[in-house]
Amino acid sequence: MTSSRSMVRAWWRYRVDYRWLIETLESHSALGPLKLMVGAGGIVMGLITVLALISQAGQSNTIGHAQAILVVAMASVWTLRWWSLPWPSELESLLWVAGVDIAITVNNVMIQDRLLGAMGCVLLVTTGGYVTIFHGPQILALHLGWSALSILALAAMMVLGVPSSNGHGKGDVALGVVVVLVIVAVAGVVLPVTQFCSWLLRVDALSDPLTKLLNRRGLDSHLPRFFGRRRREGVYVVTLDLDRFKTVNDTFGHSFGDEVLVRTADRLRAAALPGAIVVRTGGEEFMVVGHLHGADIGAVAERLRHAVETIPGLPSTITASVGAAEFEPDRDGEQHSVTTPRQVFRSSDSAMYRAKQLGGNTVVIADPRDAIPPLHDNRHLS
Repeated sequence: MTSSRSMVRAWWRYRVDYRWLIETLESHSALGPLKLMVGAGGIVMGLITVLALISQAGQSNTIGHAQAILVVAMASVWTLRWWSLPWPSELESLLWVAGVDIAITVNNVMIQDRLLGAMGCVLLVTTGGYVTIFHGPQILALHLGWSALSILALAAMMVLGVPSSNGHGKGDVALGVVVVLVIVAVAGVVLPVTQFCSWLLRVDALSDPLTKLLNRRGLDSHLPRFFGRRRREGVYVVTLDLDRFKTVNDTFGHSFGDEVLVRTADRLRAAALPGAIVVRTGGEEFMVVGHLHGADIGAVAERLRHAVETIPGLPSTITASVGAAEFEPDRDGEQHSVTTPRQVFRSSDSAMYRAKQLGGNTVVIADPRDAIPPLHDNRHLS
C-alpha cells in the first residue's frame, strides 16, 4: 500500500518536461503530423458551432449568435496557428487550453436545447486529451475541475428548465445524473488513467531495470534542469567506473555482480547532494549530475568515491575510478564560449579514465583549460 501511495505521489508531483517532449517528437519527425491533427480540431469545433447555430436547438438570440461567431473565429485562428507556425511554447499552450475550455462551456450554455448543451461537454475531453499528453497531472486536475463544474451547471440548468422556454429534460433528475456520470466516466476516469499509465511507462523506459536509476535516455530528459538557458548555478558532473569489475563477476558470479551494482546505486543515491540525479550509463559505469550549491567539487567527488569503497556486507572491497568536471554559466545565464555542457561530460569521462590509469580508487578533477572540442551530435548537451 505504501509503495502504491508513493507511486501516486510521484505521479502527482511529476511535471512534464515540455521542451524535451517536443524535441523528442521532433527527432522522430512526429511534430508535423501532430500539428496537422491538432489544427484539424479547430475545423471540427468550428463546424460543430456553425451546425448548432443553424439548428433550431442552437443559439437563438443576438448574444448567442455573437458568441457562436466568436467561437468560429477562435477555431479558425487555432487551425491557422497550428498549421502555419512552430509548435507553441508551454505558456502559449496552456493559454490555448484555457481559452478553448471556456469557449466550449460558454457555447454549450448558449444552446437552447439543454440536453444537447450538456452532452456538448464531451468536447472538453478533446482538450483534456491534449493536456494528458503535453502537461502534467496538476494541470489535468485543473482541466477536470473546470469540466466537472461545467457539466454540473449545465445538467442543473437542464433539470430546472432554464430558460423557461426549454422543456427538454426539465424535472428529469435521473437524466441529469446520467448526463453527469457520462462526462465523469469519459473525462474523470479515462484521462487520469491514461496519463498515469503513460507516466509509468515513461518512467520505466527512462530507468535502468536492475538498479532503478536513470539510464542514458533518462539522463537526457533531465538535462534541461541543469543546462537550460536561464540556469545560473554551477553544475558538476561526476563519472564513476567500478574497478576490475570483470574480475568480480568471474570470481563471485554474475548474480553477485548484479548485487554489487544495486548496492552501488543505493550508496550513490545516499551520497549525492540534494537535487542531484544518479545515472547508470552502462555496464559498471555511473554518473552523478547536480548543482554544487557552493560545495567543492573535489569534496563531492571524494564523497561519492568513499561511498562505493565502504559498501558494507561484501566479501570483497569494491572501489571506483572517479572523474569530475564543473560547468559554470556566465552571470547573464549564458554558457561560457570555451566550456559547453558537451565538453563537461567528455571532460568528466576523460578524467575518470585518467583515474583508472593511476590504478583506480582515485579521484581526478578535470582541468577546465584542457577543453575537448564538442562532438557534432550536441542535440541536448549544448
